[in-house]
Amino acid sequence: MGHSHVPVRSHPRVDFTPRVALASLSGASDAAWARRASEYAGCAFLGGIAVDGPTRAAARALVAREREEFLPADPIAFIDRELSALEETPLATGFNVRSTTIEPIRRAAAVCREHDAIIEINAHCRQDELCAAGAGETLLADTDRLCASVRAASETGATTSVKVRAEVANVDLPETVRRMSEAGASIIHVDAMDSESIIRTIAETSDAFIIANNGVRGRETVREYLMYGADAVSVGRPSDDPRILERVREATTEWFQNGSQSESENENECGCEGTA
Repeated sequence: MGHSHVPVRSHPRVDFTPRVALASLSGASDAAWARRASEYAGCAFLGGIAVDGPTRAAARALVAREREEFLPADPIAFIDRELSALEETPLATGFNVRSTTIEPIRRAAAVCREHDAIIEINAHCRQDELCAAGAGETLLADTDRLCASVRAASETGATTSVKVRAEVANVDLPETVRRMSEAGASIIHVDAMDSESIIRTIAETSDAFIIANNGVRGRETVREYLMYGADAVSVGRPSDDPRILERVREATTEWFQNGSQSESENENECGCEGTA
């Protein structure tokens, strides 16, 4: 597998240290969850939360088959309360939201802006119920609608992220990312699936801050994603495991502290050959 070292890029609207994010886990990622892991991460994405009628109906169907979901009576007020609960922590915060319509995204983004938090639009979930409602990864195949949501969120002044997934049929992800960036997305949070090198293609396509997700467990995976051009990595299901979080934090800190080391040294330590 060939790698090319991509230098650290400057992102005036986005920065956190360490460059480790906690990825949202539906029904689990609340303020208490973020606080427990705050010594290991620089950013936490709460949620995901359904914010309109179709996605809330889908979430109720998911609960009926014993999946965890956030279903507060007022999801926008819930976002406000949870972000307020993290105001004294050093974490950068964000909230991952699911919606098929624009107005709830605009309202959620306005609350995030008030808390200097990131609004993250969910174009990632693949549960049948959410896809049938027209949310989650189905948005990746409806770029116009997705970009309209991004534009509505970013126009509130909130820093806007989009959580996406690789390996979705009939989706040109780099082109979709390019269009989302033009619409106002400052962050692209990529579940790379088994296509880790997609990070490099996206980094070459967009100036957005790229967070790489999927299988991040320690030094090897951290270095692979960062060498491909990610600006940060995120941890999903192991976000409640301090041993994994500590390994990821140490590897990420090491990478950015030693960013001036040569490309060949990076590749040799990673066990990879450089491209010509």
